Amino acid sequence: MADVKAWRRWSVALTAFLAGTAALPVRAETILFVGNSFTFGAHSPVMRYRPDLVRDLNNEGIGGVPALFKTFAEEAGQNWTVSLETSPGKDLAFHYEQKRREIDGRWDVVILQDYSTLDAQRPGDPTRHAEAAGLIASMLRRANPRVRIELVTTWSRADLTYRTPSPWRGKPIDAMADDLAAGNAYALRRNPEIAGAIPVGQAWNRAWRDRVADPNPYDGIAYGQVDLWTWDQYHASAAGYYLEALVVFGKVTGYDVRRLGEQERAGRDLGLDPRVVGRLQAIAQAELTQAIP
Repeated sequence: MADVKAWRRWSVALTAFLAGTAALPVRAETILFVGNSFTFGAHSPVMRYRPDLVRDLNNEGIGGVPALFKTFAEEAGQNWTVSLETSPGKDLAFHYEQKRREIDGRWDVVILQDYSTLDAQRPGDPTRHAEAAGLIASMLRRANPRVRIELVTTWSRADLTYRTPSPWRGKPIDAMADDLAAGNAYALRRNPEIAGAIPVGQAWNRAWRDRVADPNPYDGIAYGQVDLWTWDQYHASAAGYYLEALVVFGKVTGYDVRRLGEQERAGRDLGLDPRVVGRLQAIAQAELTQAIP
C-alpha cells in the first residue's frame, strides 16, 4: 500500500511538473527571411501587416509573410525573433552581392526566396539560382555552422501561363510550379548544406486540384473558390500569401497549422472568410504531410 501511495504522489508531482513546463515559453529562436515581393506581400494588405512584429533590415516598414509567421508563432506559443531583408524584383544573387552587410550574421533559420522564374533572363534555368543560394549558404554557415537554410518554391504565374509569352505559355497551370520545384531540387543537389525546400507552389497546385482556389482568373472566379493571385495575376492575393505563410510556418516548426483554427488572428485581420482560412490550413497541412519524410 505504501508503494501504491508513493507511486500516486510521484504521478501527481510529474503531472504538475509537465503542466508547468507546458506553460513555459519555447526557447527563443531567430529566423531571417530573404526575398522579394513574393516575401513582402506586394499588392496586398499583407505588405503592411503588423510591421511592429518583425525587424525589417532595410527599414522600409514591411510586415509581409514574416509578420504572418510571427503571428502564427505567438498563437502556437512559440518564441521566434523574426527579421526580413527584401527587395522588389530581385534575385538571390542581388542579395548576396548588394545586401551581405544586412544578412551576414548568426541566425538559427534562414528562408531564401528567389526570383519568380529563377532567372530573369533565362526563365526556368536553375544555374544562377543554385549558385547564389550556395554562396549565401556558405556565408551564413561561417557565422553559424548549424544554421538551417530552406529554399521557398514559389507558385505558377497566371500571366505567364495564359497571356504572356514564356516557357509555360499554354501549359497546365501547375507546370510552372513543378518546374520551379525541380529547380530547387537541382539547387539542393548542388548545395547539400541547404536543409530543404518549402513547397508553397505545390500547395497552390493542391488548392486548385481540391477546388479551394480557381486556377484561371481570366475566365472569372468560380463560386465558392478563391483567387490566389492579386489583380496582376502574378503576385499573390491576401489568401495566396496567407497560404504561403502557413506552408512556411508548418515546414519550419513542424506545427500542425490546422490547430490555428478558422478564427486565427491574422486571417481575421486580413478579412479572410473563416471557412477559407480553415480550408487553406487544411491544404497547407496536407501538402506538408506529403512533403515531410
